[in-house]
Amino acid sequence: MGAFLHEAGMTPDLAVASNARRAKQTMELALQAFPGHVTHVVENTIYLAEADHLLDVLRQTPDKAQTLLAVGHNPGFAELAVWLAGSGDEKELGHMRSSFPTAALAILDFDTEHWAEVRRGAARLHRFVTPSALGGDADDPD
Repeated sequence: MGAFLHEAGMTPDLAVASNARRAKQTMELALQAFPGHVTHVVENTIYLAEADHLLDVLRQTPDKAQTLLAVGHNPGFAELAVWLAGSGDEKELGHMRSSFPTAALAILDFDTEHWAEVRRGAARLHRFVTPSALGGDADDPD
């Protein structure tokens, strides 16, 4: 997914991961795809967090970070993506809503000036990418 983001020109200004070992490893692997340093932090409170808590954490993102990469766990992250995506390609929205496999990536665009303004339905789903779409992963049933 890191290579996909890099090739698409979507370098994060900030990366945040759960404190779970697998999430931290996933973030580190993804960040290797970017040539420069990406500021990254481990957020202890998002391990297995519910979507409402994840939304609160998202709203605390510094405004200087225009592009955020968040790495965490389902079902909370999948539910958050569904909550936030109020518009986008109907096929991709349907796919995301029906299946959010391990290592899936929801790219959401917000038309807000401040992260604190992020609300349910405020985002447009730009892309929903699964590992199988990029060449597969055994954890991805799609």
